[in-house]
Amino acid sequence: MLKIGDKIQIQNAVVLAPMEEVTDLPFRKICKENGADIVYTEFIPSEAIIRNAAKSLRKMEIADEERPVSIQIYGNQTEVMVKAAKLAEALNPDFLDINYGCPAKKIAGRGAGSGLLCYPDLMETITREIVNALSIPVTAKTRIGWDSDSISIIETTKRLEQQGIKALTIHGRTKAQMFEGTADWDWIGKAKASAGIPIIGNGDITTPEFALEVFNRSGVDGVMIGRGSYGNPWIFSRTKHLLNTGILLPEPEIEEKVEVMLRHLRYSMACKGQHGLVSFRKHYPNYLKGFENAAKLRSQLVLINTYEQIAETVMNFLGIKCVA
Repeated sequence: MLKIGDKIQIQNAVVLAPMEEVTDLPFRKICKENGADIVYTEFIPSEAIIRNAAKSLRKMEIADEERPVSIQIYGNQTEVMVKAAKLAEALNPDFLDINYGCPAKKIAGRGAGSGLLCYPDLMETITREIVNALSIPVTAKTRIGWDSDSISIIETTKRLEQQGIKALTIHGRTKAQMFEGTADWDWIGKAKASAGIPIIGNGDITTPEFALEVFNRSGVDGVMIGRGSYGNPWIFSRTKHLLNTGILLPEPEIEEKVEVMLRHLRYSMACKGQHGLVSFRKHYPNYLKGFENAAKLRSQLVLINTYEQIAETVMNFLGIKCVA
């Protein structure tokens, strides 16, 4: 059972990972509609939040229909992190998440994200001060260690739990691995066995079957899906159904996939105007993957600047009836 604070209690939780330039409000909404139990914003720099940077403020916009939703922040300065956390709390997320896991050089190299694995005392201080400053639950996301010679997840779990976080998400790779190799779910399972708080496991979940396997193997309270959701938001409902019933639902038919893609596009345009159409172009390769002559269709879509023409082009190209 994934329990976060007094309000969130979810059996066999399947949640959406926070991902930069991906988990904006339209993406979160489409994943929520397709079965995600919890969604997270993109990870947001604390320094930009306290500067009232417009881009970061937009990333923190949330909607009631996506609840429960968490805002995730990162940074390495305690005072700045606390101020940013308070500003985030004012937007009324269901809980706040601290990013101790991002391996990107521009973040970890500055001692934030997974860079704080090298400074565990500072990580404890930041966590404790944020927990004490907020009235909403605080959680965190991290990795199993800096590299294969310094697997620290058991100690990290203990330290963060002692500072009052309500749940911890663990990505089963080291910082050094970035997103290469495979996630080590054995270490996630060991951390779960040692923890007194709920543990969410993350890494390599691209099918419902693998989600079921790692649930059983590691004993986690929830699984987090990141890249496996690209162009595949129904992975949440299919995974949830398999976990709850033992029955694997088939992939959606082509008409349903197109309907979801076009609905996602409408959400993007409603949220961002014409820019929403342009920014959505990065999703076409994922939604259209596996379709016959998909590359040709994508090359046409990136040249179209109205929703109506996009919908017509997709349906005519694929030979399907109107779905939107």
